[in-house]
Amino acid sequence: MKRLPLRVALMEAERTLAAAGVASPRVDAEYLAALVVGVDRGRLPTVPLVDADVVDAFQQLVARRATREPLQHILGTAVLGPAEVAVGPGVFVPRPETELLLEWGLKAIADVSSPLVVDLCTGSGALAIAIAASRPDARVHAVEADPGALVWTRRNADAHATAGGTPITVHAADVRWNDLLVEHEAKVDLVVCNPPYVPDGTPVPAEVADWDPSGAVFGGPDGLEIIRAVITTAAGLLRHGGRLGIEHDDTHGETVPALFARRRVFSDVADHLDFTGRPRFVTARRSPLGS
Repeated sequence: MKRLPLRVALMEAERTLAAAGVASPRVDAEYLAALVVGVDRGRLPTVPLVDADVVDAFQQLVARRATREPLQHILGTAVLGPAEVAVGPGVFVPRPETELLLEWGLKAIADVSSPLVVDLCTGSGALAIAIAASRPDARVHAVEADPGALVWTRRNADAHATAGGTPITVHAADVRWNDLLVEHEAKVDLVVCNPPYVPDGTPVPAEVADWDPSGAVFGGPDGLEIIRAVITTAAGLLRHGGRLGIEHDDTHGETVPALFARRRVFSDVADHLDFTGRPRFVTARRSPLGS
């Protein structure tokens, strides 16, 4: 069988993806090549030649990506910290920015033994699973309202447990419910949430507009509908001294902290930047007793 240089196929794929408007054409081409070749992306330079049918399979995947189908859908998985979760149509694809919220959350419970953690608007379950994988002693609850997303949540939670991870409790529930997790009221050490927060009508990339569920992206006219509910719910769930972190739109750097400032039950409110220096998530503490 004829063998062809992989380097040339990669260069052609990069040009195709760049012309299609893909933001990271070289990186995406390398991930797709690694998938069909069957090696880690970092080992691609050790594979100078591949069979012609491998190149054909690679070009088919590149053609899919050129339509702006998310790279993670083609790969079948997305990574968040130590968690690798299955994703596809019907669930929001985890973004690298959420790594920062994960890192902050793990630091917030670093000194807490067997912490009780709640991940609201969990989607694929990536954030909940990443916390459970990092802290096997944690008791993690993942909350999701959308039935389509819940299929992925449960699939990933089951896979995590089957692989030997600490089981995660999945709840089919809405953060706007007044009785959400009432059995854990005032007991939770950490609440994290990556909610729908993009203001309605905001232009978004094709990967988001055509593939992510709109209910997981858009958060009402000002993007704050679910965030307001999360703040109220977290105020009831958190123990005194417990911590809360919520991801938000980059236009909410002042707005979301102001929502916390109006609630006397919260203190130590701080906003945090993402990898590009844009406002991305806010954190706060449930005010300790006597403060």
